[in-house]
Amino acid sequence: MEKMYDAIVVGGGPAGLSAAIYMARARFRVLVIEKEKVGGQITITSEVVNYPGIIMTDGEQLTGKMRQQAENFGAEFLSAEVTSLDLDGDYKTVHTDRGDFKAPGIIYAAGAHPRLAGFEGESEFRGHGVAYCATCDGEFFSGKDIFVIGGGYAAVEEGLFLTRYGKKVMMVVRRDCCSIENAEVDELKEHPNVEMMFNTEVVRVEGDSAIRKVVLRNRVTGKETIYTAPENDFCGVFVFVGYAPENELVKGKVELDPQGYIITDRDQKTNIDGVYAAGDICVKNLRQVVTAVSDGAVAATSMEKYLGQLYRKLGIKRTYVKREMKEAAKAENAPKAEAGAFLDDATRQALAPVLARFTRPIRLRLYTDDSRMTEENRRMVMELASLSDKVEAEFVPSAGEEDNHTISICDAEGNEKGLRFHGVPGGHEFNSFILAMYNAAGPGQDVGEALQKRIKGISKPLHVKIAVSLSCTMCPDLVAAAQRIAADNENVTADVYDLQYYPSLKEKYNIMSVPCLIINDGEVHFGKKSVSDLLDIFQA
Repeated sequence: MEKMYDAIVVGGGPAGLSAAIYMARARFRVLVIEKEKVGGQITITSEVVNYPGIIMTDGEQLTGKMRQQAENFGAEFLSAEVTSLDLDGDYKTVHTDRGDFKAPGIIYAAGAHPRLAGFEGESEFRGHGVAYCATCDGEFFSGKDIFVIGGGYAAVEEGLFLTRYGKKVMMVVRRDCCSIENAEVDELKEHPNVEMMFNTEVVRVEGDSAIRKVVLRNRVTGKETIYTAPENDFCGVFVFVGYAPENELVKGKVELDPQGYIITDRDQKTNIDGVYAAGDICVKNLRQVVTAVSDGAVAATSMEKYLGQLYRKLGIKRTYVKREMKEAAKAENAPKAEAGAFLDDATRQALAPVLARFTRPIRLRLYTDDSRMTEENRRMVMELASLSDKVEAEFVPSAGEEDNHTISICDAEGNEKGLRFHGVPGGHEFNSFILAMYNAAGPGQDVGEALQKRIKGISKPLHVKIAVSLSCTMCPDLVAAAQRIAADNENVTADVYDLQYYPSLKEKYNIMSVPCLIINDGEVHFGKKSVSDLLDIFQA
């Protein structure tokens, strides 16, 4: 059975979230469909300092607030993959792996995905020297030579960030100049540890367990240059070569430019009535958060006018969505933090509506030793237990090094659920830890009937280890997906390790990028994964 809305937003990045805020505030029934993580590409940015009115934040916090705004106004969110679109007629249909949804208005804000550079060895050395996120992986190359491929915004910003770690940073730019002109470019050029390599491309990388050699080619002369890492050392190659539009669903349906971006008018309208586009998927000169949210707002307000005209033409009396602010009220009533508390007031307010949804009791078991981490975890566990009658704290002496300062999520009877964190789940991993509690205590993340059936169908034992960094913005996606599966299938366990405290794990698997997924102490995968991605790997 098709579900009806006034508007459906495809894509949960800043453009889609902005559109949802405006549509929901106008009291239309709006659904946001996102196949991965709400927030889009900006969630992997550790520092956002150019968004008007916000002195400094990170991408995840910024888009998290946007989602909260949209939900407060009544917008609905669905985690699903859109499989096709029917855009003909007054009512359009969005087909997903979780059912079909219908609306007279569509805002397509699917964004773009990072491009691969395409040099020889790029896939082979991913996670062992080739990386795509400076925030996540820069620390692995402290004191090493680092190559940064690209000359746009992302490459320049990430190149500057990598000067914190690299002995030398070499910017490999295909053109005779960077594609942008700003203060950061000048800062790069003037930095004593940066070398600018214009008209240059990486041909291939070579090595064994790590990259020992980088072959470069001058695009004007054709001359190749071979860089060789110092004896018994290695180097890193970070790729930032732009994005490709996520246009597969709209090819042949809406008008695209030669590069594959959607052509819109000043109202963000496509060539099809009732279909609008916003954000990085559109033809535009500047792809930044501030322009994405502007696109979303324009698309939404334009659609409001279109829907008003359509409903009058069809003789449909519009129904207004009733706003409910229950979650905000719960947050306001959250217990305040005492002096020196592990969880501050803002965190407690954010946790209140989540903890209030728990349907069954759980136990947080901390395996203790005499470390500082145990003391931090003790405070956190006790404070979480004080915030909900569904959470109990338990402290057990560690039986060995593997259990030191480890938190295990158990059911009310003390049976371990296979959800364990080794270290202190702070930084970006705090949210994924709370999500693991939510999955264990119920109702848990709704992944749809198809994925739920696949989760239940895992019959072989799978011991999953995930190596993370607390500064990594992509790690929580993999952690949340693995622990969602483990929470519902006793054959799967998911242990998360803060890699800075487990150097033996890093050395054993030659980890130079996070997140790193290790299955049954053998099979290794790098990069963020969804529940669907993991099930494909587990059931291969």
